[in-house]
Amino acid sequence: MSENRASILLFLTAFIWGMSFVAQSVSSDLVGPFFFNGSRMLLGSLVLLPFVKNSLKDKEYRKKCMRKGIVLAFLLSLASMLQQIGISYSTAGKGGFITSLYVVIVPFILVLRKVKIEKKTWVSAAIALLGMYLLCIKSGFSIGKGDIYLLLCSVFFAFHIIALENYTKDTGAVEMSFFQFLFSSAILLFLFPFFESVDAESIKKASVSIIYAGAFSCGIAYTLQAVSQKYVKSTRATLILSLESVFSAIGGALILGQYMSAREIAGAALVFLAVIISQIRIQIS
Repeated sequence: MSENRASILLFLTAFIWGMSFVAQSVSSDLVGPFFFNGSRMLLGSLVLLPFVKNSLKDKEYRKKCMRKGIVLAFLLSLASMLQQIGISYSTAGKGGFITSLYVVIVPFILVLRKVKIEKKTWVSAAIALLGMYLLCIKSGFSIGKGDIYLLLCSVFFAFHIIALENYTKDTGAVEMSFFQFLFSSAILLFLFPFFESVDAESIKKASVSIIYAGAFSCGIAYTLQAVSQKYVKSTRATLILSLESVFSAIGGALILGQYMSAREIAGAALVFLAVIISQIRIQIS
């Protein structure tokens, strides 16, 4: 596969992920975050099952994937829960942009591990903070409840990205995805009866959103990402994938009518600029 074709698949991945915020926003009024995320991750694992069936026949390899999958599942479950709760108080567009801050947060976490960070990262962080101020801070210097959940979500997604990068060095990306979705669904569906109640009519109304978020966002999009990144450098790949924030805003406006104010659009643009700066290769002396 050529790099250009792989880039197109990554572009499609970003589009699927961006539209997923619309699905999550629609379902937030119908079913709770435990049921929604548990259901979509179970569906995502079923979509990936045919692709990992043969590779998991080796007992030792399967155990290794399962051990790492449990850790990833914990991080993914927590991040997804915070994201779904945040979107229920916010909008799909803002949800996409705030969640995409994991691209900037990851380097800060790496500092704690004594990893050298480029100067451009601090520049992008400053721009992101200004963008977050315009995007999230309301009149009277207040932050929306949903924004806090989404910020916490982006932090846990950052931890998840770092763990996934380390865990896939000696295991397949698709296998890791399969087990993290499988274990995440087990955790969330076990917990949901203790915190939520759901009826058949609500499930029926939310079914399209659950199917999209599960089959497309979890299953298909992640597989496209895993395949494409074999042919595209990580810097370019992450930049393309960060376009999910743009697609979430476009989807929220066109499908849900969740239009952003001029102040919020300016803030979102600065956040996206920060994401771009954090990924492109520039030298700041």
